[in-house]
Amino acid sequence: MRRVILSVIFMHVLTAVPAQQGEMRCRLGFSYEFSNNMNWGKDKPVIMKVYPNSPAEKAGVRQNDIIAQINSLKVTDITMDDVDSLLTATEDSHIVLTVCNFSDSERVIPLTKECYSNKSLNESQLADAFSMYSVEDTHDRLFVCPFVTVETENAVDFSQFKTFDFAVTEDAKTTSGIETVINETLKTVLKKKGLSVNALNPDIMIHTYYSFDKNPRFRKKSKETEEQAPVFRYDITRDRVMKFPFYSPATPEAEAEYVLQLGIRFIDRRIVRGRVLWECEANELMSAPYSLEEYAATHIPLMCMQFPYVKYSRNVQFILTKKAYNYTGINYNIYRINEVVSVDAGSPAAVAGILPGDIIEKIEDKRMDYTVPEFTAAYRQFITNTLKYRDRDTRFTDANGFAGRMFWDKFKYNQIAKDFARDNNMTAFSYLYAFQPYINPTRSTSCAFDIRRNGERIRIVVRPVFYSEKTIELN
Repeated sequence: MRRVILSVIFMHVLTAVPAQQGEMRCRLGFSYEFSNNMNWGKDKPVIMKVYPNSPAEKAGVRQNDIIAQINSLKVTDITMDDVDSLLTATEDSHIVLTVCNFSDSERVIPLTKECYSNKSLNESQLADAFSMYSVEDTHDRLFVCPFVTVETENAVDFSQFKTFDFAVTEDAKTTSGIETVINETLKTVLKKKGLSVNALNPDIMIHTYYSFDKNPRFRKKSKETEEQAPVFRYDITRDRVMKFPFYSPATPEAEAEYVLQLGIRFIDRRIVRGRVLWECEANELMSAPYSLEEYAATHIPLMCMQFPYVKYSRNVQFILTKKAYNYTGINYNIYRINEVVSVDAGSPAAVAGILPGDIIEKIEDKRMDYTVPEFTAAYRQFITNTLKYRDRDTRFTDANGFAGRMFWDKFKYNQIAKDFARDNNMTAFSYLYAFQPYINPTRSTSCAFDIRRNGERIRIVVRPVFYSEKTIELN
């Protein structure tokens, strides 16, 4: 999901709503594409991403699962449009998927779709819409890794391979540290994909190779190389985006002071012994020394995202999506934004007593009696007026190509909080990020909603639940 400004989200929802206001939309919580890959799910839907807190995630659907059947229908017997219709249809909220992967030749997964009124906006959508309130918590980044990935030219069904082990290198004794990191990282990644270790008779033998040294071809850096923007990537070991001493893949090799190489090669031991099934090689140009062990721990999970399903032969593009927000369970009316369309069963708002049809007059004493265009205009003006409080050292380009993403300056939280409190900024939806000190200096964990119901005014205090989502996927 891409970050877009509030007005675009509202416009998209408005244009998507059918004339019949009561119609519903449903989601299962995954994205897929039809495979052209002869090694994995040829001509079948392959799961590309599973969304956090979705029915699919809760039911155990996993990235790279191949959908073989929907209900009792084989996907090879129906059209692509039929597949899409079955997965998104609102007539039946229940569906049964039959999937296969490394660990299961056939696994049956019953799913119940989440269905909402077409005129409703949930808090996840609003967190996207108001993401500039807290870029720290809701943003996405596009980053590119200089990986070259190749797979066998033969038509081989990779799902036949169930086990793996590691080839022993001649110099294993002198490089046991790096070998241990590489092998343990690969074990963790491949086990999550459903493969298991078999030292006696593995289906796949894994060879790895690596090097790091000063670049013998280094001559001189150009002005363009000197002025390159810092390279940021997701560090899975620290669970955060980190700055790395890498140059972009387009940098001439002679302008890099250091070079690093890491390669992973999967060798067939089951069908045609010795055949290379899959190989991924990373070649980094660097401005400073960097630990091979750290590189392996951070980048092997990224390298293996293209096994068994390869999308990029080189320069692999990844999108990191991060979203954290306060969840109450209220779904708002897109046409009348202060009206409650529905309340999720068992949610904090439902427990507190908020009901469908309630009119929200204020949230934390911030007025809600504005139209969508008024909220949109105020949000845009707020972004412009508070640019002076952003930390320019945190500037990055998001996955939509917007280069102006910046975190708040940590030394200006008091001034930022005052702007959030001003009535003319219409920041009622900042409650979504009220766990942050620049929005909620008192760090209160409750949220007061002033409700009008059947002519009566009621104050209802809700204790939101903190929702945090983070996914990384191939672009």
